Amino acid sequence: MRKIIAATFVSLDGVMQAPGGPEEDPVGGFKFGGWTFHYFDEVAGVAMDELFSKPFALLLGRRTYDIFAAYWPYQKDPIADAFNPATKYVATHRPDTLTWQNTQSLGPDIVATLRRLKQEDGPDLLIQGSGNLIQTLLANGLIDEIRLMIFPLLLGKGKRLFGDGTMPAAFKLIKSQASSTGVIMATYERSGEIKVGSFVTGEPSEAELERRRNWK
Repeated sequence: MRKIIAATFVSLDGVMQAPGGPEEDPVGGFKFGGWTFHYFDEVAGVAMDELFSKPFALLLGRRTYDIFAAYWPYQKDPIADAFNPATKYVATHRPDTLTWQNTQSLGPDIVATLRRLKQEDGPDLLIQGSGNLIQTLLANGLIDEIRLMIFPLLLGKGKRLFGDGTMPAAFKLIKSQASSTGVIMATYERSGEIKVGSFVTGEPSEAELERRRNWK
């Protein structure tokens, strides 16, 4: 079975908007485009190389597709060499405008299409960016693995990877390392439902019972 892997850059406060440059996505007056630039070192570069070294198909939301399609076909570097020939699946209501080579629409029922694609033979499906698409797939239990590059920054505002409405789910850490610049690269695998418990022992005090009665 093919995996769906979500891989993205994220700040300490969960922002994923415009990591690559000021003009990438200034929506909402976002002023920190390009916030990852000064944090890349050899370790982070190796992690990126590993991510793209195995065969993959790209899975993109429409906004991320538009950003990529306006940039990567015109570049000559190893990432472009991996992205341009790869099959690309896009969540879009405008399939007639998908001009990047080897690109196709996921159709009107994204979830059904991806359930089918996961059962077919082929490379894993790699999500880049595409925060809204990630939320849809999490809500339907379709993401198998999350790979984060967590940068030591607080951006304060911007589009967040996990906002209100994110579907609760448990993951386990299967790999992690840190760069010389403080970037944490962490890979998480889906591990089922959230389990809860309590550190409280014994009967609650009257003060605790009163506190609970005053919950708002």
